[in-house]
Amino acid sequence: MYSMIGSGWASNSNYSLIGAIRGVAQTVSYEASLSVIFVGLILFVASFDLMEVCLAQKYVLFLVILLPIFFCWYISSLAETNRTPFDFAEGESELVSGFNIEYGSGGFALIFLAEYASIIFMRYLIMVFFGGYLFCLNFFFFNLISFFFIFSFI
Repeated sequence: MYSMIGSGWASNSNYSLIGAIRGVAQTVSYEASLSVIFVGLILFVASFDLMEVCLAQKYVLFLVILLPIFFCWYISSLAETNRTPFDFAEGESELVSGFNIEYGSGGFALIFLAEYASIIFMRYLIMVFFGGYLFCLNFFFFNLISFFFIFSFI
C-alpha cells in the first residue's frame, strides 16, 4: 500500500497520483476481508504458528471443511493481487495504467516483479491455510499444488 502511493507520488504526475490513490482504496477494501478471514482461521486453529496450522489439518484439510471460506479467500486474494475481474486499479483498457504511468523500463519491471511476487506469496498462503498438511508430508507435492494456484491467477 505504501509502495503504491509512493510510486504514484514519485513519478511527479497528477494522473499517476490519482491512479495510486484509486489503487490504495481498492487494496484497503480487500485487505479488510482477507484479515477477517485470517482471524477466523487463527481462531479455528487457536495458534499463530503456521506449523500448528499445518498440523491441525492432519486428518481433514481445511479446504474440505471450510470450503465457503476458501472461496472467499480465493476471490479476495484475486482482488488483492489485481487479477482479471478485479483489475480496477490499473485501468488497462484505458490510456492510463494507474500509478505506473510515468515509469520507464527499469521501474516498470520492478513494479510488475513485485506484483507477481505478491501472487506467489498469496498462493503459498492458500496452500498453508487450506492444504497445510500436504506441506508437512512432501514439499515437492506442496509446490506442485501451489504452482497450480499460481497458474490459475496468471
